[in-house]
Amino acid sequence: MQKDFDTNTTPSDFVWYELHTPDAGSAATFYQAVLGWGMQDSGQKDRKYTLVTVSNLPIGGLLEKPAASFTNGAKPGWMGYIGVADVNDSVTRLQQAGGIVHRAVEVIPGVGSFAVVADPQGAIFTLFQPPAKGQQQQKPAPGTPGSAAWHDLAAIDWESDFAFYSGMFGWTKANAMPMGPAGVYQIFATRGVPIGGMMTRMDAAQSPGWFYYFNVEDIAAAVARATQHGGTLTHGPSEVPGGQQIAHFLDTQGAAFGMVGPAK
Repeated sequence: MQKDFDTNTTPSDFVWYELHTPDAGSAATFYQAVLGWGMQDSGQKDRKYTLVTVSNLPIGGLLEKPAASFTNGAKPGWMGYIGVADVNDSVTRLQQAGGIVHRAVEVIPGVGSFAVVADPQGAIFTLFQPPAKGQQQQKPAPGTPGSAAWHDLAAIDWESDFAFYSGMFGWTKANAMPMGPAGVYQIFATRGVPIGGMMTRMDAAQSPGWFYYFNVEDIAAAVARATQHGGTLTHGPSEVPGGQQIAHFLDTQGAAFGMVGPAK
C-alpha cells in the first residue's frame, strides 16, 4: 500500500494489484521488460514498495518481503484488492458468510483502510476502502497494454464460491462455458461488464486462489520477452473465445501471472 493509491473506485471492482516478492528490484526489471510497466518508488520509509504505472497511471505495487516470509509453502504471488464502501461492514459480512480474516482492518492515513481476507474456500484477496476525501486517480482505458485484463478463480466448488462473491460484491453471472470433464467455467460481471471467471479446480491438490491476467499488444512477442528475461512458460499460448490468446508464466521469483492479447 502507498499514499498515492487509486481511490477512484466503485465497490465490487478489483482496484489494485500487488506483488509480494522477495526481490522487488528483480521483479521490477522483469515486468518493465515484459509488460512495459513504469516503476516509481513509493517513498515509504518502513518498507520497500514500488508503484506500478501504466500510461503514467498507478495500477498496483511491488511489495518486497523478507525471504523468510516465503517458507512453509508460502510463495511469491499476486494479490488483488477489491474496493468496498465500508471495510468494517464488509469484514463483518465476510465472516458471517464463512470467510476468513488473515489481517484485521488497518488504516493508512490519506490512503484508506484495508483487510487481508479469504473466501470460505481459502482464496485470499484484500478488501479496500478509500478515504472519504482521497486523491482521485484516473484508470487506464480498458485493453491498454499492461493494464489488468481478467480475474480467474480456481475454487473447491465454484457454485458455492459464486454465491459468496455475489452476496459480498453483487457480482452477477454472465456466460457459462462447458469445459467437458473439467466442468463449467462461469464468467462473472460487475454492473453488466464481464471481469473474470471461476471454475472448480481440476486438480484436488491445487490450492484455491485467484489468478490475474494483464493485457499485451501481441501475445507471441510478449511470450518471447518473458522467456528472454527469465520467466517460465507454464501454459499456452492458447486461444480463448473472442479470438484472443492467453499465456501463463512464472516470473523470475516464481510468482504466477497471465497475459492476454491478439496473435498478430
